[in-house]
Amino acid sequence: MRLLIGCGGTGGHIYPAISIAHALKEQFADVELLFVGAKGGMEMDIVPAAGYPIAMIDIKGLQRKKNIQNIWLPFLVLKSFYQARKIIKLFKPDVVIGTGGYACFPTLFAAYSQKIPTLIHEQNGSAGLANRLLSRLVTKICTGYPAVVFPCAQEKIIFTGNPVRPSMYMYMPKKEQAEALRYFNLSPSKKCLLVVGGSGGASQLNTTILSGIDKLHALHIQLLWITGDRYFASMDGAISSHNRDNFIRCYPFLTHMEMAYAAADVVIARAGAISIAELCVTQKPTILVPSPNVVGDHQTKNSLPLANQGAAILLTDQDCPRLLLPTAIALLNNIEQQLALVKQMHTFALLHANALNRIIEEIFTLAKCNRNDCISQKNL
Repeated sequence: MRLLIGCGGTGGHIYPAISIAHALKEQFADVELLFVGAKGGMEMDIVPAAGYPIAMIDIKGLQRKKNIQNIWLPFLVLKSFYQARKIIKLFKPDVVIGTGGYACFPTLFAAYSQKIPTLIHEQNGSAGLANRLLSRLVTKICTGYPAVVFPCAQEKIIFTGNPVRPSMYMYMPKKEQAEALRYFNLSPSKKCLLVVGGSGGASQLNTTILSGIDKLHALHIQLLWITGDRYFASMDGAISSHNRDNFIRCYPFLTHMEMAYAAADVVIARAGAISIAELCVTQKPTILVPSPNVVGDHQTKNSLPLANQGAAILLTDQDCPRLLLPTAIALLNNIEQQLALVKQMHTFALLHANALNRIIEEIFTLAKCNRNDCISQKNL
């Protein structure tokens, strides 16, 4: 079985693709995998580091603010389409999969043009532009949330949940916390707050945490802080004079997020769909702060099912300067509230824990049908 996977742009698109690839390798010894990514995208580093080959196409995203660079986008889309067609002709995949990012649209469109079965996975509660455009063309759509709206036949949509890296299950709550704290050279006798701004970082989270560092130190709260690449230099420089007792660990990005989750007593995070799935399966008391700068306000939509069920605390970006630190400190000191949040996460944890199996089953069915020439176009 030969499978082509298009992904990129952010960790929220790349890591689901890698999770799917790992699961395929575990279940099918003869599977051959090739990724497709955008030139200059973070996937060009992350995918090879995970052990998979990746081909490159020349595509960039739409600049949503008025930008002269958008003039070249139609030419890049056309160029990348022909590049993807060439990759497909050489690799001859049984199924082409897309998990989001700039590289997905030309790759999946090229596969459709060559009558190859296709599957996309939409992680968020609101579908992105590329996946909405592709929905009429692809064979199957898997979603991380129920009732995601697409302009296509509903029969091709299946609610699977979001795939989580198997490494997330290695460090379950509390059991391995002491080991994880030693990994970061932090004290097992002090509370630990993890702050995650997503692969791109979060300016509001960073500035709010920076303003409260002295208070965290006074309360003997340790800080694991993932700033994002673009903010790391300024944040790391700003904390150098505050990091008394070496109680802060500051990183631009962490590959082994399972260790960070294991070390944390409480997590502050943006509300990317994959981050939420990881927090659910690792059972972490969480404060979610959706980014206001995403298409369709999809991070708020990602957060609402948990917040409405009492499985996470939801704060707006605007409320961060006033409420974030007091809320986090109160939660760190309230074990009963932590346990109540985690208890309400169980349903979501089970959902996401089974997502990979559901997605792999759909991929295998498409591959089997392709070999038997039974893929129908009736749902387009």
